[in-house]
Amino acid sequence: MLETKVCIIGAGPAGATTALQLAYMGIPCLVVDKSVFPRDKVCGDGLSGKVLTLLSRIDKGIAERLQQFVFKEDSWGITFVAANRMGINIPYKPNYAKLPGEPRGFVCKRIHFDNFLVDELKRCPQVQLIEGKAITKYELLPDGYLLTDATGSIQIKTQLVIAANGAHSGFTKEVANIHMEPAHYVAGIRAYYSGISGMHPDNLVELHFLKNVLPGYFWIFPLPNGEANVGIGMLSKVARRRKVNLKQLLLDTVQHDEILKERFKDATLLGSIDGYGLPLGSKKRRLSGERYMLVGDAGFLIDPFTGEGIGNAMYTARMAAEQAAACIAADNYTAAAMMAYDENVYRVLGPELKMSTKLQKLIRYPWLFNMLMRMSARNKELQELMSCMFHEVDVRKKLVKPQFYLRLLLGR
Repeated sequence: MLETKVCIIGAGPAGATTALQLAYMGIPCLVVDKSVFPRDKVCGDGLSGKVLTLLSRIDKGIAERLQQFVFKEDSWGITFVAANRMGINIPYKPNYAKLPGEPRGFVCKRIHFDNFLVDELKRCPQVQLIEGKAITKYELLPDGYLLTDATGSIQIKTQLVIAANGAHSGFTKEVANIHMEPAHYVAGIRAYYSGISGMHPDNLVELHFLKNVLPGYFWIFPLPNGEANVGIGMLSKVARRRKVNLKQLLLDTVQHDEILKERFKDATLLGSIDGYGLPLGSKKRRLSGERYMLVGDAGFLIDPFTGEGIGNAMYTARMAAEQAAACIAADNYTAAAMMAYDENVYRVLGPELKMSTKLQKLIRYPWLFNMLMRMSARNKELQELMSCMFHEVDVRKKLVKPQFYLRLLLGR
């Protein structure tokens, strides 16, 4: 029997960040994960500027070590390609210079990034990490939770549970009663390729809004050593209705698409094509209850438009750690006390999630995105507006207002 005030289920970005924040606040915790690190995680591998910002707030040393990490590729912006095949390059920062610390984005395989965070955990004496144990039973007692694995080989008595074990979290389903809904979920597949031609010299990530993929997109994210993460994400509701085989769709796209087939003609598929699910934050849910909080994908908080998952996971992790500290100080773990965590998450991320939900619906109309691309190509102000779209909520508010498009059409 292990005893702790805080037990974190899952050592991915959400769980590791929660533990790191608690450690730097001087609060011991126990982290348990079903895997032994390093381990792979099917993902797009994109890291937004939120990641460095958040790590800097916890400890600048961690952020500096990540910037020097050899397994990541710095990315300086995004290439959008509309259904009419018109493309435009949008930097994360207007008039950027390729200087150390300048990029707002990175691409890093999760097998490397997650292991980087776990190594940071191992630097912290306040964190006890248990790998290779899957918690499957959750019993709420008057004075805490009793957590047990399937074989009963480990039992953990804890005052507070922080569920950070991803989109398929058993705790989320069984305790929080949150389940997958096709209208608020994206089915995704990921493959690794080497030798793709036509990659941007500044490692811009590519989003291709192809007609047969809407309301989703085909992506190419550059990685070190000439590799790239290639994938497709589509709303599950649509994929089910159309009976889409996403793996076959990806292969057909790289082999037969009139433009992409030329870029992939000398490319090599590395390993298998793997699928995963993205639980979207397009619906507001209860993220806490008596003696527990949900963070990251376990709380269904992925950005519906950008696919931002890791950044949102790490932001909610920091909020959960702060709430845990408040609960410990007050010795109050009631559902009413935990509501402060929900309120904080939706205060910070709520406006962004709402705007992104509206934008996700807009991309179902190819003509609208085509119009944006045509106008952006000759409108510097609009280009700068789009470059801010991924990290400024106020910009997204403009993009979902009908009068914005009316002004564009009228040239005002």
